[in-house]
Amino acid sequence: MAHTVRLRRREFANAAKLAGFRSDYALAKAMGVNRSTVARVLGGGLRPGPMFIGSALNALAPLEFGDLFEVVRVDPVPVPGVDQKVTAGRQRSAW
Repeated sequence: MAHTVRLRRREFANAAKLAGFRSDYALAKAMGVNRSTVARVLGGGLRPGPMFIGSALNALAPLEFGDLFEVVRVDPVPVPGVDQKVTAGRQRSAW
């Protein structure tokens, strides 16, 4: 099974406020990333990548990975034309 990292949004937002960051801009500046990146990750439109994770842990120290992020299982997404089964000479979608 595939896994990915997901932001614990509520915990992350609370940690940023407790650390004194009053805006996405202030947090982004401390992390060395664009404000839009912070907003998109917090909004769920973008998964946190390695640079975001490392920068967040640095800016929000002494918090640790498990305080701000979690590893979750992801089901594979079937790709039409690739993920198909052949049954009695006919192609059938796997999904």
